[in-house]
Amino acid sequence: MTSIAANLQAVRERIGAACRAAGRPADSVSLLAVSKTWPASALRDAAGAGQLAFGENYVQEALDKIATLQALALEWHFIGPLQSNKTRAVAENFAWVHSVDRLKIAERLAAQRPPNLPPLNVCLQVNVSGEASKSGCAPAEAPAVAAAIVRLPGLRLRGLMAIPEPTDDTALQRRRFASLREALATISAQTGSPLDTLSMGMSDDLEAAIMEGATMVRVGTAIFGKRDYTT
Repeated sequence: MTSIAANLQAVRERIGAACRAAGRPADSVSLLAVSKTWPASALRDAAGAGQLAFGENYVQEALDKIATLQALALEWHFIGPLQSNKTRAVAENFAWVHSVDRLKIAERLAAQRPPNLPPLNVCLQVNVSGEASKSGCAPAEAPAVAAAIVRLPGLRLRGLMAIPEPTDDTALQRRRFASLREALATISAQTGSPLDTLSMGMSDDLEAAIMEGATMVRVGTAIFGKRDYTT
Protein backbone atom coordinates (compact mmCIF):
# COMPACT_ATOMS: atom_id res chain seq x y z
CA MET A 1 0.00 0.00 0.00
CA THR A 2 1.40 3.42 -0.94
CA SER A 3 1.62 6.14 1.68
CA ILE A 4 -1.15 8.04 -0.13
CA ALA A 5 -3.38 4.98 -0.05
CA ALA A 6 -2.66 4.51 3.67
CA ASN A 7 -3.37 8.18 4.33
CA LEU A 8 -6.64 7.97 2.42
CA GLN A 9 -7.68 5.00 4.50
CA ALA A 10 -6.86 6.89 7.69
CA VAL A 11 -8.86 9.93 6.56
CA ARG A 12 -11.83 7.75 5.64
CA GLU A 13 -11.66 6.18 9.08
CA ARG A 14 -11.67 9.65 10.66
CA ILE A 15 -14.72 10.59 8.60
CA GLY A 16 -16.48 7.38 9.59
CA ALA A 17 -15.73 7.91 13.27
CA ALA A 18 -16.92 11.52 13.12
CA CYS A 19 -20.13 10.44 11.41
CA ARG A 20 -20.77 7.83 14.10
CA ALA A 21 -20.17 10.42 16.81
CA ALA A 22 -22.65 12.75 15.10
CA GLY A 23 -25.21 9.99 14.61
CA ARG A 24 -24.94 10.26 10.84
CA PRO A 25 -24.50 7.62 8.14
CA ALA A 26 -20.91 7.31 6.94
CA ASP A 27 -22.00 7.87 3.35
CA SER A 28 -23.51 11.27 4.20
CA VAL A 29 -20.06 12.88 3.91
CA SER A 30 -17.96 12.77 0.75
CA LEU A 31 -14.22 13.30 0.59
CA LEU A 32 -12.65 15.81 -1.77
CA ALA A 33 -8.89 15.35 -2.10
CA VAL A 34 -7.20 18.76 -2.30
CA SER A 35 -4.39 18.17 -4.75
CA LYS A 36 -3.02 21.67 -5.46
CA THR A 37 0.77 21.71 -6.00
CA TRP A 38 0.92 17.91 -6.15
CA PRO A 39 1.97 16.20 -9.40
CA ALA A 40 -0.31 14.10 -11.53
CA SER A 41 1.49 10.99 -10.28
CA ALA A 42 0.24 11.64 -6.74
CA LEU A 43 -3.33 11.95 -8.00
CA ARG A 44 -2.89 8.73 -9.96
CA ASP A 45 -1.86 6.97 -6.74
CA ALA A 46 -4.91 8.37 -4.96
CA ALA A 47 -7.18 7.30 -7.81
CA GLY A 48 -5.70 3.81 -7.57
CA ALA A 49 -6.88 3.78 -3.95
CA GLY A 50 -10.41 4.70 -4.99
CA GLN A 51 -10.34 8.51 -4.70
CA LEU A 52 -11.93 10.05 -7.80
CA ALA A 53 -12.85 13.61 -6.74
CA PHE A 54 -10.05 16.19 -6.62
CA GLY A 55 -9.98 19.86 -5.66
CA GLU A 56 -7.62 22.31 -7.38
CA ASN A 57 -6.84 25.95 -6.63
CA TYR A 58 -4.80 27.08 -9.64
CA VAL A 59 -6.36 27.02 -13.08
CA GLN A 60 -3.37 26.32 -15.31
CA GLU A 61 -1.94 23.68 -12.98
CA ALA A 62 -5.33 22.00 -12.91
CA LEU A 63 -5.75 22.07 -16.69
CA ASP A 64 -2.41 20.30 -17.08
CA LYS A 65 -3.49 17.55 -14.69
CA ILE A 66 -6.91 17.22 -16.32
CA ALA A 67 -5.22 16.63 -19.68
CA THR A 68 -2.67 14.20 -18.26
CA LEU A 69 -5.24 12.15 -16.31
CA GLN A 70 -8.20 12.32 -18.68
CA ALA A 71 -8.27 8.53 -19.11
CA LEU A 72 -9.14 8.11 -15.40
CA ALA A 73 -12.52 9.92 -15.63
CA LEU A 74 -11.91 11.92 -12.47
CA GLU A 75 -14.29 14.54 -11.06
CA TRP A 76 -12.68 17.98 -10.90
CA HIS A 77 -13.63 20.65 -8.36
CA PHE A 78 -12.29 24.20 -8.46
CA ILE A 79 -11.89 25.46 -4.90
CA GLY A 80 -9.57 28.48 -5.11
CA PRO A 81 -10.21 32.20 -5.59
CA LEU A 82 -11.50 32.68 -9.13
CA GLN A 83 -10.61 35.72 -11.21
CA SER A 84 -12.90 36.94 -13.98
CA ASN A 85 -10.33 36.21 -16.70
CA LYS A 86 -10.14 32.54 -15.62
CA THR A 87 -13.85 31.71 -15.58
CA ARG A 88 -14.06 30.32 -19.13
CA ALA A 89 -11.42 27.66 -18.55
CA VAL A 90 -13.12 26.64 -15.32
CA ALA A 91 -16.61 26.61 -16.88
CA GLU A 92 -15.35 24.37 -19.67
CA ASN A 93 -13.33 21.87 -17.64
CA PHE A 94 -14.71 21.45 -14.13
CA ALA A 95 -17.75 19.70 -12.66
CA TRP A 96 -17.88 21.84 -9.52
CA VAL A 97 -16.86 25.33 -8.38
CA HIS A 98 -16.86 25.82 -4.59
CA SER A 99 -15.48 29.35 -4.54
CA VAL A 100 -18.16 31.52 -6.13
CA ASP A 101 -17.95 34.60 -3.93
CA ARG A 102 -19.88 37.19 -5.93
CA LEU A 103 -22.62 37.33 -8.53
CA LYS A 104 -20.33 38.55 -11.33
CA ILE A 105 -18.32 35.31 -11.20
CA ALA A 106 -21.49 33.22 -11.27
CA GLU A 107 -22.82 35.16 -14.25
CA ARG A 108 -19.60 34.60 -16.20
CA LEU A 109 -19.57 30.89 -15.39
CA ALA A 110 -23.19 30.59 -16.50
CA ALA A 111 -22.54 32.39 -19.79
CA GLN A 112 -19.42 30.33 -20.51
CA ARG A 113 -20.63 26.85 -19.53
CA PRO A 114 -20.78 24.82 -22.77
CA PRO A 115 -24.36 23.80 -23.57
CA ASN A 116 -23.32 20.21 -24.25
CA LEU A 117 -22.17 19.78 -20.64
CA PRO A 118 -24.38 19.22 -17.59
CA PRO A 119 -25.06 22.26 -15.41
CA LEU A 120 -22.01 23.35 -13.45
CA ASN A 121 -22.40 22.56 -9.75
CA VAL A 122 -21.56 25.63 -7.69
CA CYS A 123 -21.29 26.55 -4.03
CA LEU A 124 -21.48 30.09 -2.74
CA GLN A 125 -18.46 30.84 -0.55
CA VAL A 126 -19.36 32.63 2.68
CA ASN A 127 -16.83 34.40 4.90
CA VAL A 128 -18.08 33.05 8.23
CA SER A 129 -15.19 34.37 10.33
CA GLY A 130 -15.13 37.89 8.87
CA GLU A 131 -11.48 37.95 7.86
CA ALA A 132 -10.63 40.90 5.65
CA SER A 133 -8.09 38.80 3.74
CA LYS A 134 -10.44 35.88 3.11
CA SER A 135 -12.60 35.44 0.03
CA GLY A 136 -16.31 34.91 0.39
CA CYS A 137 -19.40 37.04 0.52
CA ALA A 138 -20.60 38.46 3.82
CA PRO A 139 -23.19 36.27 5.58
CA ALA A 140 -25.78 39.05 5.38
CA GLU A 141 -25.36 39.22 1.59
CA ALA A 142 -25.47 35.46 0.97
CA PRO A 143 -29.27 35.02 0.63
CA ALA A 144 -29.60 37.68 -2.09
CA VAL A 145 -26.57 36.41 -4.02
CA ALA A 146 -27.81 32.83 -3.77
CA ALA A 147 -31.27 33.80 -4.99
CA ALA A 148 -29.73 35.43 -8.06
CA ILE A 149 -27.50 32.42 -8.78
CA VAL A 150 -30.46 30.04 -8.66
CA ARG A 151 -31.98 31.87 -11.65
CA LEU A 152 -28.89 31.59 -13.85
CA PRO A 153 -28.89 29.04 -16.69
CA GLY A 154 -26.08 26.53 -16.94
CA LEU A 155 -25.49 26.45 -13.20
CA ARG A 156 -26.88 24.40 -10.35
CA LEU A 157 -26.50 25.98 -6.94
CA ARG A 158 -25.72 23.06 -4.65
CA GLY A 159 -24.97 24.82 -1.39
CA LEU A 160 -22.43 26.80 0.58
CA MET A 161 -18.69 26.66 1.22
CA ALA A 162 -16.53 28.19 3.94
CA ILE A 163 -12.88 28.32 4.96
CA PRO A 164 -13.01 29.58 8.54
CA GLU A 165 -9.98 31.16 10.18
CA PRO A 166 -7.79 28.37 11.64
CA THR A 167 -8.21 27.82 15.37
CA ASP A 168 -7.60 25.03 17.88
CA ASP A 169 -10.74 26.05 19.76
CA THR A 170 -13.15 23.24 18.90
CA ALA A 171 -16.15 25.13 20.26
CA LEU A 172 -15.33 28.09 18.02
CA GLN A 173 -14.83 25.77 15.05
CA ARG A 174 -18.26 24.31 15.63
CA ARG A 175 -19.94 27.72 16.01
CA ARG A 176 -18.57 28.88 12.67
CA PHE A 177 -19.59 25.69 10.92
CA ALA A 178 -23.01 25.89 12.57
CA SER A 179 -23.46 29.38 11.18
CA LEU A 180 -22.94 28.04 7.65
CA ARG A 181 -25.43 25.23 8.27
CA GLU A 182 -27.99 27.73 9.51
CA ALA A 183 -27.36 29.95 6.48
CA LEU A 184 -27.95 26.99 4.19
CA ALA A 185 -31.30 26.27 5.84
CA THR A 186 -32.33 29.92 5.54
CA ILE A 187 -31.34 30.17 1.88
CA SER A 188 -33.01 26.87 1.01
CA ALA A 189 -36.25 28.11 2.53
CA GLN A 190 -36.08 31.53 0.90
CA THR A 191 -35.19 30.30 -2.58
CA GLY A 192 -37.31 27.15 -2.56
CA SER A 193 -34.25 25.40 -3.97
CA PRO A 194 -33.26 22.05 -2.40
CA LEU A 195 -29.65 22.84 -1.54
CA ASP A 196 -27.79 19.74 -0.41
CA THR A 197 -24.12 20.66 0.04
CA LEU A 198 -22.12 22.05 2.92
CA SER A 199 -18.50 22.14 1.75
CA MET A 200 -16.62 22.70 4.99
CA GLY A 201 -13.93 21.07 7.05
CA MET A 202 -10.29 20.34 6.23
CA SER A 203 -7.46 18.21 7.61
CA ASP A 204 -7.39 19.92 11.02
CA ASP A 205 -11.09 20.46 11.67
CA LEU A 206 -13.10 17.93 9.69
CA GLU A 207 -14.54 16.35 12.86
CA ALA A 208 -16.05 19.65 14.01
CA ALA A 209 -17.41 20.26 10.51
CA ILE A 210 -19.06 16.85 10.36
CA MET A 211 -20.64 17.38 13.77
CA GLU A 212 -22.26 20.52 12.34
CA GLY A 213 -23.55 18.95 9.12
CA ALA A 214 -20.74 19.00 6.54
CA THR A 215 -21.60 16.93 3.48
CA MET A 216 -18.19 17.35 1.79
CA VAL A 217 -14.82 17.78 3.48
CA ARG A 218 -11.80 19.11 1.60
CA VAL A 219 -8.63 17.33 2.72
CA GLY A 220 -5.15 17.84 1.34
CA THR A 221 -2.35 17.63 3.90
CA ALA A 222 -3.69 14.52 5.65
CA ILE A 223 -3.71 12.71 2.28
CA PHE A 224 -0.71 14.00 0.38
CA GLY A 225 1.48 15.43 3.15
CA LYS A 226 2.73 18.94 3.80
CA ARG A 227 3.31 21.07 0.72
CA ASP A 228 6.69 22.50 -0.18
CA TYR A 229 6.11 25.99 -1.60
CA THR A 230 9.85 26.74 -1.97
CA THR A 231 10.34 24.96 -5.29
